[in-house]
Amino acid sequence: MVLIETERPTPASTGKTTALRDWVRALEATAPIAANPLRLFPCVIEELAQTRGDAPALISAGESLTYRALAARANAFARWALDQGLAKGDTVGLMMANRPEYMAIWLGLSRVGVVVALINTNLRGPSLAYCIDIVAPKHVIAAAEFSEQLRSAAAPIAGGAKIWSHGSGSGGGSSEFDRIDRAVERFSGAPLTPAERRAVTIADRALLIYTSGTTGLPKAVNVSHHRLLQWSFWFAGLIDTGPDDRMYDCLPMYHSVGGVVATGAVLVRGGSVLIRDKFSAQHFWDDVVDGDCTLVQYIGELARYLLNAPKNARERAHRLRLCCGNGLRADVWEKFQQRFAIPRILEFYAATEGNFSLYNVEGKIGAIGRVPSFLAHRVPLALVKFDAASGEPARDANGFCIRCAINEVGEALGRIRNDPGDPGGEFEGYTSAKDSEQKILHDVFERGDAWYRSGDLMRMDAGGFFYFIDRIGDTFRWKGENVSTAEVAAAITAFPGIIEANVYGVRVPGTEGAAGMAALVIDGALDFAEFRKHLARLLPPYARPLFLRVADKIGATATFKHTKTDLVRAGYDPAATDDAIFVDDPEKQALVRLDSALYARIQAGKVRV
Repeated sequence: MVLIETERPTPASTGKTTALRDWVRALEATAPIAANPLRLFPCVIEELAQTRGDAPALISAGESLTYRALAARANAFARWALDQGLAKGDTVGLMMANRPEYMAIWLGLSRVGVVVALINTNLRGPSLAYCIDIVAPKHVIAAAEFSEQLRSAAAPIAGGAKIWSHGSGSGGGSSEFDRIDRAVERFSGAPLTPAERRAVTIADRALLIYTSGTTGLPKAVNVSHHRLLQWSFWFAGLIDTGPDDRMYDCLPMYHSVGGVVATGAVLVRGGSVLIRDKFSAQHFWDDVVDGDCTLVQYIGELARYLLNAPKNARERAHRLRLCCGNGLRADVWEKFQQRFAIPRILEFYAATEGNFSLYNVEGKIGAIGRVPSFLAHRVPLALVKFDAASGEPARDANGFCIRCAINEVGEALGRIRNDPGDPGGEFEGYTSAKDSEQKILHDVFERGDAWYRSGDLMRMDAGGFFYFIDRIGDTFRWKGENVSTAEVAAAITAFPGIIEANVYGVRVPGTEGAAGMAALVIDGALDFAEFRKHLARLLPPYARPLFLRVADKIGATATFKHTKTDLVRAGYDPAATDDAIFVDDPEKQALVRLDSALYARIQAGKVRV
């Protein structure tokens, strides 16, 4: 007898095999979507209500919904929409903190063709009014705790949208707004009859999700029913979700990751989602362990906050099998995985309005993903050289864009394909046609082609892995949110005595993204205490500048656009300028003069910002 020793799989080969299985599952999960144009995400929930019944779907401290209850609640809201005379394509704004009811509302409304705009709950005043106005809603549904914010925006809101309150608020008293939670109780939760159903297809718009994009004020991104299904089933296949899985979701449900990916990927396979109203480093591991969670959806800032938090006795007592998310920097990755005993991390890159995405299923530290060769035809992605002076991709002598070499930094572009059989390559754009057109680049590699501009700089290594470098334009990211410099500047200059404001992001050691900083030209003395209160009234916490630089003048181009390069380079170092620099001190709750000693403490991570 001759014994043949079989080759033992190496870690590398095992990793490749696992990655291939992930890709195949994702492809198999999404393949049926285009062939079933009437099967919407709410329809999938209805089907699961029959098979999963009383199994938990959405769980929170205040309320929980089984699959049967979630479908019934969604049906009641669908009937409310019909009763209100809302037509297919009409918009309703939704402003509510994370909770199961949040998803039930948009599931029900979108089921009958109503488009739901998911409004950032941090907004107030003119910013909130603007975001409501650009989607022209017929109704706005807001949790009672946001009534004051709505009142701050109600006067400027155009179009006369009817405002509904959900709940009575902490005081329990009456509200000037009608109570939708009472109104919806009149309607049955039974499945919709054929007469009540509308001809809504996966090509129709389901949600509007706000993003700052790369320039200007927030924009409302069109999200079709197809994209809801694509996101949900793709991630369900990629991370192999099942009925026994429980996802921990503490990310805002008004964003695509926290509101669709984290929930949809688990729900479409019959699992459950544990929803917390917001992230808390103190309670995170207790929630994960007590909730018996197997999955966590993260953003990079979340991981860093947990690493900076004191040791929790239960931080390794979980049964997590995978953490999935985006923005996890290389300097945090290994520390996060080792300290908290995370078996696997799946990092990805995507933009709500984008027509391409990247997935790092191999777990390569620091990479945002790659496009395997067998998917290259479905994900036509290119990195092109970027001209920082013009703010546009560089062109060669023939007027075409120039592809980047290996490890050369350039802007990521995704080819726009209008193929009805494969809607994944479409660019659905924003509610504004003008804004949508500004994101499209024409004649990129050949006459007549069109590519989506991500506004993100990346590089690709020899192995095909992509790495995020930075953002282009007048937007930066802080505390997990995109901050529009134009919006912040408008709020600053609305304060008496401020002549000019140039807003930009600066790096702070030990933090993710870039903190807000503003260079100001003022007329006379500035009342910093009142100015700080003014910003608190107009801007959400993440958008308020952490640093101020008071200057005699602000540099500008020949076309009167503020220059930022030198300001960003100098940062908030008081030794780099003769201008006075101030920092918003979280302990003193005041803007204080930044000196060399305080600067050194911030650089050393001894002052939390």
